[in-house]
Amino acid sequence: MPQNKKPRVLIFIVAYYAEATILKVLERIPALDDYEVEVLIIDDCSGDQTFAHSEKLRRSGQYRHPLTVLANPVNQGYGGNQKIGYHYAIERGFDIVALLHGDGQYAPEMLPELLAPIARDEADVVHGSRMLRPSGALRGGMPFYKFIGNKLLTGYQNRVLHSQLSEFHTGYKIYSTAILRRIPFELNSNVFHFDTEIIIQLLRARSRIVEVPIPTHYGEEICRVNGLRYALDVVNASTVAWLQNYGLVYRRNFDVESVTPDNKHYLAKLDFFSTHSEAVKAVPAGAVVMDIGCGPGHLSAALRAQGCRMIGVDQFAPADPAAFDEFYVADLNGAPFPRPLHDVQAVLLLDIIEHLVSPEKFCQQLRAATQSNLDVRIVISTGNIGFFVTRLMLFFGQFNYNKRGILDLTHTRLFTFSSLRRLLNEAGFVVEKEIGIPAPAPLVVRSPFWRSVAMKVQSVLIKLCRGLFAYQMFMVVKPLPTLETLLDTTHRHSEAKSNVLA
Repeated sequence: MPQNKKPRVLIFIVAYYAEATILKVLERIPALDDYEVEVLIIDDCSGDQTFAHSEKLRRSGQYRHPLTVLANPVNQGYGGNQKIGYHYAIERGFDIVALLHGDGQYAPEMLPELLAPIARDEADVVHGSRMLRPSGALRGGMPFYKFIGNKLLTGYQNRVLHSQLSEFHTGYKIYSTAILRRIPFELNSNVFHFDTEIIIQLLRARSRIVEVPIPTHYGEEICRVNGLRYALDVVNASTVAWLQNYGLVYRRNFDVESVTPDNKHYLAKLDFFSTHSEAVKAVPAGAVVMDIGCGPGHLSAALRAQGCRMIGVDQFAPADPAAFDEFYVADLNGAPFPRPLHDVQAVLLLDIIEHLVSPEKFCQQLRAATQSNLDVRIVISTGNIGFFVTRLMLFFGQFNYNKRGILDLTHTRLFTFSSLRRLLNEAGFVVEKEIGIPAPAPLVVRSPFWRSVAMKVQSVLIKLCRGLFAYQMFMVVKPLPTLETLLDTTHRHSEAKSNVLA
């Protein structure tokens, strides 16, 4: 923004049955000479004179700021009303939008202090917090049970969302419209825990959130929030966001990352028992290795340290081309083998087969490509849909895809041990090794002690029932000769025997 241009600010007032307070709230909004200001009131289908009082003031032309008054024909709910206001701010090119309540619970006089951090580009979001001053909320009239509830909910949310906010439940918020454009707030709830969901989105978008202390005021306004329902909704939303980090659930509104396809979500798993560590063990030292669907190339350094020559194949070019001796961009659903395999000793297919449109066609192509080199070792891994966590989710009526894990959004096929083995056998491969891999606890458990415990417990359980407790399946296979290869071999063998007789 040019330094000589005033930031455009929309002061957005959500109003519902606020006929007794709306004009007082408007009167208390200061001049704000450092900003180009418009005030927007959206009455959420109130059955009183909220709209009429506001519209009368607008028509009088006596108000200090440009004033827009709208009324929803159908009640949209507290969250739904916010969505409309934020969309208005974005569509009309405002730089900042400030959320105020029409009941006067939050002091409009604090707007200069709340707007300043965004205007100075020190924050993307500013929360007016009633909890920053010790006991300030209680002295301002907040009922004790609400104070305790606020503290307990905020404490839980900070813990599961890895944040450090003094309050999650303020309704006094200032947003940069630039940050609102980055988050799918339109997918959030239309009711009161919209505020929790948008904070979760902002945290996941790594926004700069600044809290400013504000006075607490509780007057004669009617509370329209069902406290127990609200608390349950808040806990549910926060818990779902936490579980989404571990691939156990997925909600589109909490997915605020870029939708551009890439392979950045693949993580290295070399320093514990995993498909990656087992693949490194399965590859002979000094081998020529083709890593199909290699992603960022997590295995390249480890295998090169064993003297291997690395050939990478993926739909995305690597960030570091030097990680491979050869690299090919290829469509794994079309032409997955961009060069012959006659000199390749090992083919890696780690967490690839489940992404393919037709694993059967791919396996047929792979078998055909290996006919000139039947000694090639093929290493395959994929998620186990029979994993007990997935079964529990199904038992409770859940089947949640996520950005990674067994139910990755990009997966097209899901396998158990028996179905993967059958696919490979029917495609003409013999399974030489088959093991179960535990869930990658070291990626999510911080304590070294509990990481070790989690991995050991899983190893014992996998030995007891691999199909139930293995998170992933790991197989080493070799191709069998096709009928064409067998017939050609028979012809050559017969010709050789005939020459001997001659």
